[in-house]
Amino acid sequence: MGIEWFRDLVISISGVVLIVVSILVTVLFFLLYRRIKSILDSIKIMARTMRGVSSYVGEEAVKPVIQVVAFIQGIRQGIDAISKLFKK
Repeated sequence: MGIEWFRDLVISISGVVLIVVSILVTVLFFLLYRRIKSILDSIKIMARTMRGVSSYVGEEAVKPVIQVVAFIQGIRQGIDAISKLFKK
């Protein structure tokens, strides 16, 4: 067994180790990708839910307030119109 045989053995072992490490890194990157994708999907769902909640609050809570404010403005304008009639 000459030095060439040891050189070929080292090259072969290095190749096998490199292939195993490459497969391991690929699997780890794939798992990381799936985890990040699931996190981003849950963030999208949460954002969609928050948008729905804010829309519901806007329709159900702000709408009555706008109606009350419009009613008060109408009363005030009516009082102003009546006071203008008596001032003339």
